Amino acid sequence: MTTAELARNRNETTTEAPEALRRDMEAMGRRARAAAAVLAIAPPVQKNGALRAMASAIRVRKAEILKANEADLEDAGMLAASFRDRLTLNNSRVEGIAAGLDEVAALPDPVGAVMAGWDRPNGLHIERVRTPLGVVGVIYESRPNVTADAGGLCVKAGNAAILRGGTDSRRSSAAIAACLTEGLEEAGLPGAAIQLVPTSDRAAVGLMLTGLGGTIDVIVPRGGKSLVGRVQAEARVPVFAHLEGINHVYVDRAADLDMAVRIVVNAKMRRTGVCGAAETLLVDRAVAATHLRPLVAALKGAGCEVRGDFELQRLAEGIEPATEADWSTEYLDAIISAKLVDGVDGAIEHITRYGSQHTDSIVTDDAAAAERFLNRVDSAIVLHNASTQFADGGEFGMGAEIGIATGKLHARGPIGVEQLTTFKYRVRGNGQIRP
Repeated sequence: MTTAELARNRNETTTEAPEALRRDMEAMGRRARAAAAVLAIAPPVQKNGALRAMASAIRVRKAEILKANEADLEDAGMLAASFRDRLTLNNSRVEGIAAGLDEVAALPDPVGAVMAGWDRPNGLHIERVRTPLGVVGVIYESRPNVTADAGGLCVKAGNAAILRGGTDSRRSSAAIAACLTEGLEEAGLPGAAIQLVPTSDRAAVGLMLTGLGGTIDVIVPRGGKSLVGRVQAEARVPVFAHLEGINHVYVDRAADLDMAVRIVVNAKMRRTGVCGAAETLLVDRAVAATHLRPLVAALKGAGCEVRGDFELQRLAEGIEPATEADWSTEYLDAIISAKLVDGVDGAIEHITRYGSQHTDSIVTDDAAAAERFLNRVDSAIVLHNASTQFADGGEFGMGAEIGIATGKLHARGPIGVEQLTTFKYRVRGNGQIRP
């Protein structure tokens, strides 16, 4: 993240809101609340029609979206490679946005689904039923695709959405949001069900964190540590978020070396700027002589800097010195820290101490070691013989996601359609009274 972006985030929720902005934002909240009431009872066929119409509009307006993105990139100037990658759209990424909306439309509708049901001895029948959250506020940086992901998922779950995208992607997000509004209205749903905050005034974020007079039910921040940390600290409504993705790949003594190399390089280098990118490589000390050098060589061959302690530097060439801070650093860049550990228990101990409970993976052919890792690592996503880059709602079959949550209440892992619902109890009787 750039220095300027960090500075923006630090000020994002502390700027006092002008009275005119406060009125405008609260009016936006009221429109969203009214739209949410319509969406909550909209039939699945109507919501799915809106989603497919959104996807169609994005395909039709692809040239407009790409032109807007070019202008955003030009204004952004010199950026870190990972930041520029998050901001950039191209033909395949725009098609991916449209395809994601089609995939969300094809998912089962969660609203009204009976999660559980049982009968009481007194004859009461009780059901726990999924219901929409209401109005979801989403605050995000740089990634214009989040506009469609968040808006589409909220509509599918019967929610209205208030979206505050990053200043750097304002044109791209606005072009995408226009397609979403078109899709909603074509399906006969209120366009206010998805609203993009039209101002870059930082005080707008602070107003969203207050809940806009009780109209926002939950906030989902998606961005850098500075933004997410401040949202978590200052929001007056519930927050679904993760602060950091300090993710590990542990290569066990029973790992197939070729598989380990493929997984480690993919986990780190497929896209270094995503929250599912691996930031630390752990290798079982028992196979240091056979596995460490090939793993390091593969990473370096892919353009990744490897940082390790003195023990690693003695065993493999080209390793930069690591400091204590490296074990708890989310690089979001072509850098990885590496360390030898004593078996699966050593890996679990390291992850427990330094990890962020986001995503961690074990590479091993030992089923018992894999089960121990999967059961004892307390992260939102734990994988066996697979890249951490699968930490993605689309890869989970959710169609899309708003983000990854590492909290333990309500939502954990990818925030997809089901995670954007809550529940209520429906109780049916035939005249029972309580003695």
